Amino acid sequence: MPFDEKIDLIAKLKSENPANIALQCFDPAYFQTLDSDGQRRLMACLNSGIENPDSEMGCYACQPGDYDDFRPFFAKALAARHKVPKDARHENNWSLEGVGELPDGGVLDFSAIGLPALSMRVRVGRNLADFSLPGSMTRDDRVSLEARMMDPFGKLIADPGFGGAYHSLTPGSPNEIDAAAYQKLVDDHIMFKDMSNDTYLTAAGIASDWPYGRGCYVSADRGFIVWVGEEDHLRIICMEHGTILNRVFDRLKAALDMVSGIEGLEFAMSGDYGVVTSCPTNLGTAMRASVLIQLPNLTSDGTDKRAKQIAKPLGLAVRGLGGEHTPIGADGTVDISPSARFCITEAEIIAALYKGISLLKKEEDRAS
Repeated sequence: MPFDEKIDLIAKLKSENPANIALQCFDPAYFQTLDSDGQRRLMACLNSGIENPDSEMGCYACQPGDYDDFRPFFAKALAARHKVPKDARHENNWSLEGVGELPDGGVLDFSAIGLPALSMRVRVGRNLADFSLPGSMTRDDRVSLEARMMDPFGKLIADPGFGGAYHSLTPGSPNEIDAAAYQKLVDDHIMFKDMSNDTYLTAAGIASDWPYGRGCYVSADRGFIVWVGEEDHLRIICMEHGTILNRVFDRLKAALDMVSGIEGLEFAMSGDYGVVTSCPTNLGTAMRASVLIQLPNLTSDGTDKRAKQIAKPLGLAVRGLGGEHTPIGADGTVDISPSARFCITEAEIIAALYKGISLLKKEEDRAS
């Protein structure tokens, strides 16, 4: 479709879909200032929101430089999504030093607030600086990126603290697994599902060429996982059943340092926006830290409505056992995580999770 027709379509969709941030932030006058290549690139970022106008964000970055190259558009979109000023700058910091209201010694121990061992999980997204983002990758790009990661994964496999193996979905890969093994990993909540069924990721180009270049590394204890070829080049996940939240946070940071320290491997970063991700909702830290916790009193009606009412002012999101828009557990188990990703540090996210869970626990006890 010619650009002038797309501009007309965006104008129509904009009036019909006020919640679609990208459509609301699109400025035809700014678009006309771009050269033909810039117009092509920006329109590619918007394609998912045009084809799926019910989207909330409505756009994905397709190149590591998109956020900086198209700042007039993305600054407005980021301000609308993250509730920050348009000139906001992000800073990354994993150190808990200086973060307020932490327990003595900085140990985030759930047992200290009367909770049993919980399922704790921290994940970050990362993209390699010298590849297009998943929305603009070719099949060869995807396979090449997977091959690039074999050296880092080899180092993790050789490390006694990690071990494990890499499981590839790429046809013909030396590490290829069959359909049954893949489904077992999905069922065990280790591997991501077939992306080609997702209309948003398909329209964004992110789900293209499935299953080429897709796979996951899994540590020997199954507590450390790296997805390859999902919404970002890498989704790096650390999880543990326990009470000390610092353990998953620190293990994730150690593994990130190991991978990023490998010669020739550089993660995409923006000087103003921090970690570069495909989706603007994850930009900045690209981190999601969560725990599964039973809140039977706050979910006694069989829904998470009351838990959400309490959690939202605390900056926490409440999800079901299978993620957003999925049911809560029969025993009242819900997934709790801080909502913020941008203009907040990694340390502040993990601290916010601990403090938020502490306050939720008090409300749960009061509701008994």
